[in-house]
Amino acid sequence: MRTTETLLVGDYKIIQDTELYRFTSDAVLLSRFVKARRGERAADFCSGSGIVGLNFYALNRGVSSVTLFEMQRELAEMSKETVRLNRLEQAFTVENMRVQDIPAAYCEQFSLIFCNPPYEKGGFENADPQKAVCRKELSLTMGELCAAVKRCLKFGGRFALCIRADRLAEAAYTLHENALEPKKIQLVAGKEGAAPYLALILAVKGGKSGVEVPAVAVNAGGGL
Repeated sequence: MRTTETLLVGDYKIIQDTELYRFTSDAVLLSRFVKARRGERAADFCSGSGIVGLNFYALNRGVSSVTLFEMQRELAEMSKETVRLNRLEQAFTVENMRVQDIPAAYCEQFSLIFCNPPYEKGGFENADPQKAVCRKELSLTMGELCAAVKRCLKFGGRFALCIRADRLAEAAYTLHENALEPKKIQLVAGKEGAAPYLALILAVKGGKSGVEVPAVAVNAGGGL
C-alpha cells in the first residue's frame, strides 16, 4: 500500500510502499553525515525510495543536482513520483539500472556519491525477494560497488556509505584498493555503552592517508 510521509524537513514528502523496502534510520543518518559544497553534483547508488538523496537535498543549500540509481523498477518509479510530488524535476534524475551498468556518460561526473548498500550476508532462503535485494548482498558486492564509485566520482570527490560495523575492515580495504581513501569513520551504537552496529564512512577519491575517528555516536531515537 502506498503512503505519503513527511521528511520533517521543510515541506518535503516521500512516497513509501508497505509491500516494498522501506527506508530505515541508517539511510537518514547517512544523508546527515556529509555537508554539501557549493555546486555539489550528487548521486545516490542503490537509492531505493530516494530517501538519502532527497533528505540530503532538503538539508543542504547549494546542491546543483541529485541522480538516483536504483535497479528495482518499482522503487525507481516510486522515486520519480516523489520527485514530481515535491516539484524537483529540475534538480533530480532517476535512473532505473544496476550500479554495475551505469553508462560511460556518468564517468567522473559526480562530486559526491552516497550509498546505503545491501550489506547483509546469508539467510536468503526465506526472504522476500524484492526486500532481500535491498538488504542482502545478492546482486552487488562491495568490490563492484567501489569500482563503480571510482569510475563515476571526480578526482577529489567524496564517497559516503554506511556498512555493518563488523564489515568495517573489509570496507576500508576495498575502498583503498579502488583509490577511495577513508578520511572519516563514525561508529554508531543503538544505546549508550552498547557495541557499535553501524559504521558511516567518508572516503575521498585520490585522497591522502589519514582518517578521523570520532567517539562512538548513539542512535537511540533515529538521529545522531
